[in-house]
Amino acid sequence: MKSLLARHRFNPVYLAFMAITFMVGIAGALQAPTLSLFLSREVDVRPFWVGLFYTVNAVAGIVVSLLLAKRSDNRGDRRMLILFCCAIAVANAVLFAFNRHYLTLITLGVMLSAIASVAMPQIFALAREYADSSAREAVMFSSVMRAQMSLAWVIGPPLSFSLVLNFGFTLMFGIAALLFVVCIAMIWFTLPSVPRALPTTAMPVAEVSGLKNTDVRLLFIASVLMWSCNSMYIIDMPLYISSTLGLPDSLAGLLMGTAAGLEIPVMLLAGRYVRRTGKRNMMLLAVGCGALFYLGLVLLQNRAALMVLQLFNAVFIGIIAGIGMIWFQDLMPGRPGAATTLFTNSISTGVILAGIFQGTVAENFGHHAVYMLAFALVLVSFALSWRIREARAV
Repeated sequence: MKSLLARHRFNPVYLAFMAITFMVGIAGALQAPTLSLFLSREVDVRPFWVGLFYTVNAVAGIVVSLLLAKRSDNRGDRRMLILFCCAIAVANAVLFAFNRHYLTLITLGVMLSAIASVAMPQIFALAREYADSSAREAVMFSSVMRAQMSLAWVIGPPLSFSLVLNFGFTLMFGIAALLFVVCIAMIWFTLPSVPRALPTTAMPVAEVSGLKNTDVRLLFIASVLMWSCNSMYIIDMPLYISSTLGLPDSLAGLLMGTAAGLEIPVMLLAGRYVRRTGKRNMMLLAVGCGALFYLGLVLLQNRAALMVLQLFNAVFIGIIAGIGMIWFQDLMPGRPGAATTLFTNSISTGVILAGIFQGTVAENFGHHAVYMLAFALVLVSFALSWRIREARAV
């Protein structure tokens, strides 16, 4: 019995999923935190054009992922799609390493980034299929995988700012490209091809109809608002730290890394206790902590307070990133790729709104007003989440 349990926990495929999620997360965590600084300082554009870049990038990501999501659930090898997206990610990192032309970056760069962004949701979709086919506990499996992303974000942002401040953006993007090359090799040699699991004929139509389901629709809108708040914070915070508060640029990386480190135990605890508390209650707790976080950003501005507030940020993001995705999957049984992509598209839609809001509000009312808006939006998301029913695990 003990040997069977050991094989279940330390299956090499399980470990491969963990390692690949971590590596892809590191590559992304190197590029994303400093993007607003890259556009502001290297490409030399105003806050409005920084926000516009995020918006266009997110729109492209949604369009591309929607085109690929249905195909990934119905035919083809999901593993080959992941490999293709990682190869595009290499090209995207190389482009940003050596190009400083805004029009090129917002066209070709955005197109490559949109395709590359499909890799992570497809890795999670493949992991869900593997968990279902091998009788693994899907919620805990997904939570541990999501914790790998948080671990990557503990390391990635401080490393990103350190590389940029000491060696420049070219080296940072070059290292990201190299990491994606390593990911390609790991995926090719370690990840399995899992046969599609078709939904049963007894499955209610409402449960597989995506946004036609009222609960899925409410969850999507609520998730969009949650991620809008988070994205506004990620876009604005490095600029707010340096230009408004006059604190060191490196503090932005430290804040992101601290939040990501705190997210890891939050995710693991959420995955362990979600069956006892329910996904709905867990999500309401998360959004409540999000409200406290953004209210704190409005009222508090010193270094120590910003560090303490990361605990609330960690509970907020740690739960909605893991349990939120599982909630989508449970509300859309038999369609893990579409459900995971819908969750990812809620993030992308949030980035669209965040890019518009952050660029417009920061340029016209200052950076402080960005967090006042985020506080209002997170309250609306709490009200919407309250109306969503508890989904049954599948």
